[in-house]
Amino acid sequence: MLAIADLRQEYSKASLDVTSVQRDPVKQFEKWFTEAVQAQVPEPNAMNLATINATGTPTSRIVLLKGIENSKFVFYTNYQSSKGKELEKTPACALTFFWPELERQVRIEGTATRIDTKRSEEYFQSRPRGSQIGAWSSPQSAIIESRSILEERVKQMEKKFEGQEILPKPHQWGGFEVDPLLIEFWQGRPSRLHDRIQFNKIDGAWKIYRLAP
Repeated sequence: MLAIADLRQEYSKASLDVTSVQRDPVKQFEKWFTEAVQAQVPEPNAMNLATINATGTPTSRIVLLKGIENSKFVFYTNYQSSKGKELEKTPACALTFFWPELERQVRIEGTATRIDTKRSEEYFQSRPRGSQIGAWSSPQSAIIESRSILEERVKQMEKKFEGQEILPKPHQWGGFEVDPLLIEFWQGRPSRLHDRIQFNKIDGAWKIYRLAP
């Protein structure tokens, strides 16, 4: 059996200090994100989205960051999916990015709200046609008996939108933007004495702290 407890990774690539970070944590995130892209980290915009369901239980999944607009983190989904319904009921959520190639992690806590329909439509129609068809075909998070049902729905949508390269946006599909209240930057260091710099938004202004690892 694999000795999971024996798996170890020593971190030593960089350090992080209060004096070296941007005063605006969103700008610091953009700096780190750019460095992740330049380092060719696979899918650097992949992030864990944690929400709270109707019973108060946390749930999470990986989604893709699609933009940072007005200092808010934007992603898209089916509003009738589990995460869509959860965010409508309880907007509090958390995002986590992990870039192991750079030995870095970013945690974000905040509140999610729908973006306006026009922005959602513009992004939807910029997607590959196959992704547009997929959004129309999938009743995301709903129980289905087999994949063949999904494949049949794709055929129906292909026929419905035959000859159209750009499709209308489904009414149940669109974006959320997360307004951050906390952003923490984690840089791996030797002997598990990692650097952790946390920003908290208090009365509209960012306060910065160093945390013990």
